[in-house]
Amino acid sequence: MTGLDAFGPEVHEEVARVRELVSRLHAELPRWELVVWTAGNVSQRLSTADLFVIKPSGVTYDELTPESMVVCDLDGTLVDGDRSPSSDTAAHAYVYRHMPEVNGVVHTHSTYATAWAARAEPVPCVLTMMADEFGGDIPIGPFALIGDDSIGRGIVETLRESRSPAVLMQNHGPFTIGKDAKAAVKAAVMVEEVARTVHISRQLGDPLPIPQEDVDRLYDRYQNVYGR
Repeated sequence: MTGLDAFGPEVHEEVARVRELVSRLHAELPRWELVVWTAGNVSQRLSTADLFVIKPSGVTYDELTPESMVVCDLDGTLVDGDRSPSSDTAAHAYVYRHMPEVNGVVHTHSTYATAWAARAEPVPCVLTMMADEFGGDIPIGPFALIGDDSIGRGIVETLRESRSPAVLMQNHGPFTIGKDAKAAVKAAVMVEEVARTVHISRQLGDPLPIPQEDVDRLYDRYQNVYGR
């Protein structure tokens, strides 16, 4: 047996649910002006098998359907679908292989976050919203080319030592992670919001940093009390 035929009915049922979810979440990216044309992608890992669902390559957002979503294994190999997986599939697969707590990954080229990535400059934690969501600065990941595990390796190496669910890959753009795809999409929306706000703040002068002890308190409250 090949493809999804090698898996039982519980996997088939979850694939159908996750295809619907991932298709619906892709609509959030243009809605929040995080992508243009066919750029960007959302994926979610299955709980019933070592597989994930991701957007196909080169399909515009208004053409996406649950059926057009593709299923890959954790090596990034196509398991089920009529189209080629996203060009960023290898990066998503690498994250899933090396960060078992992550079940959702998002990549965008949102304007302000990508502008910070082009400068290889972390977004400094000067907003309570940033302390809540990211636990500090939004870090910069290394420059890496598409085509192998380089991007995924940079994401994992940067975020493994960070509380942030987002990394700005140098000269590329933001990647976000989460407990599921919805959480990763939320992080992508928040990255662009704070990148824009901090950029505007710097046009007015030097934004004031938040003391680390207050960042820690804000993060703990939001993640463990308010956020729940």
